[in-house]
Amino acid sequence: MGDYEQFVGSIKRKTGIDLGLYKEAQMKRRLTSLYEKKGYPSFSSFFDALNSNQTMMNEFLDRMTINVSEFYRNGKRWEVLEKKILPRLLKENKRLKVWSAACSTGEEPYTLSMILSAYMPLASVSVQATDLDVDVIQKAKLGLYPERSLAELPEPMKRKYFQQEGAFYKISDDIKRTVTFKKQNLLSDRFESSFDLIVCRNVMIYFTEEAKDELYRKFNAALRPGGVLFVGSTEQIFNPERYGFQVEDTFFYKKV
Repeated sequence: MGDYEQFVGSIKRKTGIDLGLYKEAQMKRRLTSLYEKKGYPSFSSFFDALNSNQTMMNEFLDRMTINVSEFYRNGKRWEVLEKKILPRLLKENKRLKVWSAACSTGEEPYTLSMILSAYMPLASVSVQATDLDVDVIQKAKLGLYPERSLAELPEPMKRKYFQQEGAFYKISDDIKRTVTFKKQNLLSDRFESSFDLIVCRNVMIYFTEEAKDELYRKFNAALRPGGVLFVGSTEQIFNPERYGFQVEDTFFYKKV
């Protein structure tokens, strides 16, 4: 067994995270860069260090996960959600059960809440948000963002829900109260059920085909009939029928 394969097995036993479900070339390149920067000659010596140093382990987990996000990313897709998908879902259910999976630093679930606020009082808005990385969840709960994170956000939303604090923008407490964050490993943890909408964007591209196959099935099982999975702009599902979905719009898949 090679050095990397042994490392993958050791990390799985230590953390429960299966690096083998991520695309090997990308993950191996990212982690090799990390251990060389730290001055270690191999994956085995790097694991020994991680095993005895929790701070380094946390940094490793942060490097392993993909934390790139911004508000209203790919704005045309959010407009489709607002104008087409949500009106249909709200006809079927007045109180929507919504989940932002792999939510990173919170831009996506907070975007969902801002969009939902056009249809209902904020007191009625509830979004679940999960991520593997506890550090990014803490940042999400803080709700403080650099201006570049708001580059695509419509100006009225920016004015209504953000307050500038120096070089940063702080999201309003009213929006923060609508989102519940928790740690979750998409590849190994069980999902809740009966969601009306699941948003999981720009993370599937890092998984193997086998891992994606399993995730699409789990997402389908977590949705109610007629519920929608919203994926990223590089993550089109080419055979949605195989997983019990049909295309409702580009990058939006309805559970049959």
